[in-house]
Amino acid sequence: MTIAIPDPEEFEGRITSRVVKVTPEIAEIFLSRTSVNRRLDMGQVRSLTDTILRGEWKLTHQGIAFDAVGALLDGQHRLHAIIEAQTPVEMLVFDGLPREVFPVLDTGKRRSAADTLLSTGAKYLPLLSSTIRHVILIKTMPNDSWSGNRAQVSNDRILSAYNEDKDRYEEAVKIGRELAKHLFASQTAVAVGFFLTTEVAPAADIDEWIAGLKSGANLDPGDARLALREVPRETQKWGSRRRMGIRDQASIYIKAWNAWVDPENNGELRLRRLRKGEKMPMPVEVKFER
Repeated sequence: MTIAIPDPEEFEGRITSRVVKVTPEIAEIFLSRTSVNRRLDMGQVRSLTDTILRGEWKLTHQGIAFDAVGALLDGQHRLHAIIEAQTPVEMLVFDGLPREVFPVLDTGKRRSAADTLLSTGAKYLPLLSSTIRHVILIKTMPNDSWSGNRAQVSNDRILSAYNEDKDRYEEAVKIGRELAKHLFASQTAVAVGFFLTTEVAPAADIDEWIAGLKSGANLDPGDARLALREVPRETQKWGSRRRMGIRDQASIYIKAWNAWVDPENNGELRLRRLRKGEKMPMPVEVKFER
C-alpha cells in the first residue's frame, strides 16, 4: 500500500492539512516516520482504543502532524489506538510543521468533563460529571481498580451518557446534594447510589425512602434507612486509616437500599466498606407486577 507523505520540497515553509481515513495499515506507515515522540503511554492508548471501538471517535482539529522533513511530530497514541482497534477513523493530517513546535505540543489546559457539559445548560457541573463518571465505572468495571488510565472515562462518553438520561442524572444530583447533609457519604456517592438504585426500581416508593433518610423520624430500630443514617461520618471510627472512596460509599448506600426493598433476603444488615475481594453489590430490582 502506498500512502502519500508529501515531498518536503513541496512545502517550502508552508504548513498544509488534509483529512485522511487512517486505517491500521496507514497508521503503521505513519508510525514508521517517528523520530522525536514522547514515551508511549499504553493507558492512553487503551482509552483511545475504547473510544474508537464504541464508535465515539470524532474528526477534530487534533490529529497527526509531520515536520518539514516528514518525521512524525504528534499523534503516536492515536495511531497506536487505530492499530489496537483494527478500525479506520478520519483524522486531520498536518504536514510541514517546523521541528521547533514539538516542545509546545499538548501543553494547553485539558478540557474537563465539567467543561464539556457546560453547553448543556445543566447545573452543578463538577458534581454532575463526577456522578456520571462513577456510574459508568460501577456499571463497566465494578470490581476492578479505578486507578490509572484504565479508569479514565472520556468527556464524549460522559456527555453521551448525560444526553441519554438527562432527567435522571439531574434528579440524582439534586438528591445527592440534599441527602448528603444527613448521611456519611459525599454528594457524588449519594447521587451515584440514588441513580443506580432507582434505575432498576420503578415500582419502589422513592419518596418514602428519601423522607426517611432526611428526617429519621419514626423509623424502627431495624429499618435500613436508620442504619444508613447512623453510619459514622469519620473514617477513623471504622478502625482503619484507609480513606473511604466513592466505591465504598456507594456500596454502603446500595446495601442499605437492598435491605430496605427486600428485607427478607438480606439477613443481618452490616453497612461497612468493601472488604478485600468483596464484590460491588448490585441494586435489587423492584418492578411493577403485570
